Amino acid sequence: MSGVSSEIRLRLARAEDIPDLEKLIELSVRVLQRADYTEAQMEGAMGTVFGVDTQLIADGTYYVAVMQGGDGNEVLAGCGGWSKRKTLFGSDHGPNRTSELLNPAIEAAKIRAFFVHPDWARRGIGTLILNACELAARQAGFDRSEMGATLTGVPMYAARGYQEIEHIMVPLKNGELLPVVRMTKRFP
Repeated sequence: MSGVSSEIRLRLARAEDIPDLEKLIELSVRVLQRADYTEAQMEGAMGTVFGVDTQLIADGTYYVAVMQGGDGNEVLAGCGGWSKRKTLFGSDHGPNRTSELLNPAIEAAKIRAFFVHPDWARRGIGTLILNACELAARQAGFDRSEMGATLTGVPMYAARGYQEIEHIMVPLKNGELLPVVRMTKRFP
C-alpha cells in the first residue's frame, strides 16, 4: 500500500453512494483524462462509457476508497470494481451490455469502472482498489482478468502486469469515437 495514506479505507459501494459516484466520475474524467481525450469524446462518453454501473453495486463487486472529511462524513477518493458478468465496460446506459454470468473456468473476470478523484491521483488509490478486485476475483474462481482500459489508465495497468491485446474504437452518442484498450492479466 505504498503511497496510500492510512486515512484511506476500502468498502463496498452502496446504492446511496450513487450521487457521489456520479460526481466523482465526471470530475475524474474531465480532469485526469483531458490529456488523452478531446472535450467532445469526454462529453460523448459521459453517462454511457463513463458512468455508474449499478449492477456492480448490486453484485457487491464495486469498491469505494473513502476517507473522513473535515465534517466527519466520508469523502470518496476513488472507485472501481470487478465483474462476474460479460459486460466489458460502460455504465447502466452503456453499449453492448449483457448481464449473463461468466464461467470462471474458461472466461476472465472483468475489471471495471476505475475512477480516482484528481486530488488523490497517483497516490496508489487505483492500485489499492485493483489489488482488492483481483483478490476477490481469484476467490470467486477466476484465474485471469481483462478490461477495457482508458488511454489514461493503460500505463497503470501495464505497470501491474496487464498486457494489451486489442484497441477498440467505441462509438459515442454524439458521433465521436472513444479509443479504449482491451487488456488482460493471468493471476499468479
